Amino acid sequence: MAKILVINCGSSSLKYEVYEMPEKKSLGKGLVERIGDAMGKIAQESPKGEYTEETPIPDHRKAMELVRKALTDGKAGILGSMDEIAAAGHRVVHGGEYYAESVIIDEKVLETVDRVSELAPLHNPPNLTGIKETINLLGKKPQVAVFDTAFHQTLPPAAYLYGIPRELYEKYRIRRYGFHGTSHRYVASQALTMLKRSAENTSIISCHLGNGASITAVKNGKSVDTSMGFTPLEGLVMGTRSGDIDPAVLLFLLKRGYTEAGLDTLLNKKSGMLGLSGVSNDMRDIEKAAKEGDKNAQEALDVYACRIRKYIGAYAANLPKTDAIVFTGGIGQNSVSTRAQICGGLEGIGVFLDPKKNEEVGRKAGIISADYSPVTIAVIITNEELQIAIDTYDLAFGK
Repeated sequence: MAKILVINCGSSSLKYEVYEMPEKKSLGKGLVERIGDAMGKIAQESPKGEYTEETPIPDHRKAMELVRKALTDGKAGILGSMDEIAAAGHRVVHGGEYYAESVIIDEKVLETVDRVSELAPLHNPPNLTGIKETINLLGKKPQVAVFDTAFHQTLPPAAYLYGIPRELYEKYRIRRYGFHGTSHRYVASQALTMLKRSAENTSIISCHLGNGASITAVKNGKSVDTSMGFTPLEGLVMGTRSGDIDPAVLLFLLKRGYTEAGLDTLLNKKSGMLGLSGVSNDMRDIEKAAKEGDKNAQEALDVYACRIRKYIGAYAANLPKTDAIVFTGGIGQNSVSTRAQICGGLEGIGVFLDPKKNEEVGRKAGIISADYSPVTIAVIITNEELQIAIDTYDLAFGK
């Protein structure tokens, strides 16, 4: 039995959770917010109670000090002392072409994560900071890096190469990398268990739908295509990201005074469901507005569902068969109406939703397809933190 600390370090936040392995039991979790602001906050919850504290958090070192303090709090702490932690696992967004699976962290891994930071400048640097601060906290105990991109390193060249001069791939490694890999890997595995199937003869289309969203085609347990690309901007319409767009639109806007920074903000923070609806990036707000007759909100929902159906159809065409479609992520797990709207146009490829099952499953995990549907439709609750804990335990202590 070993206690694994899972760290997900962002630019201004730090999520953490402690698992007892191999039992896969969560002992509690917490969130540090507003790192670098004038006033920050840590909130932790566990069976022992809740712990909160508001204080200036100038950097991630201070954040890790607060994590240690919360974890070992005499009243609501998850641990008696930090010595109980056997190993730590870290979410790392980008591993480039270097890592196709999770790895024990050493100096070479640290150097590589730093080197590929140019491919994920908003994510890899804070991920790296979180690793270094955890090493300071835990010393020589094993640390594991779990990469969002690793699961997609099985993509064939036909799926990852862009139609641009090959020299741009060879010189700058411009290609499709894909993201949300840890989530897609987890839910694909859970789907096999739910359907009582083996990976070797199963094809799954996994739909991770949240504020960020992506779809992955999984064949024989491996990712063979995915909607996000060189960055997480490509693919589906998301909360504030545009998804696929004609590149010439950007050239058009550049000629009309937009700057590089302005386009970056436009495409990543002001587009997607927020930009289309003019209401919010939160699906609940948009659905409410649509029910109240807001035309723009309804059109945003229509675009969202249409784009997802197009990707599902494309992946179904490239797979030998489609055994299951899986919905996960904040929207995929929780929005009954979104699942219904998406599946409503897929009968032509053997996808038949059971409205009653869809309502009954609601926000839980379960099968929502009609009994006669050739393709099974399932809702699975993703758990990236648990997948990180599993990888960490397996690498640090052997399967």
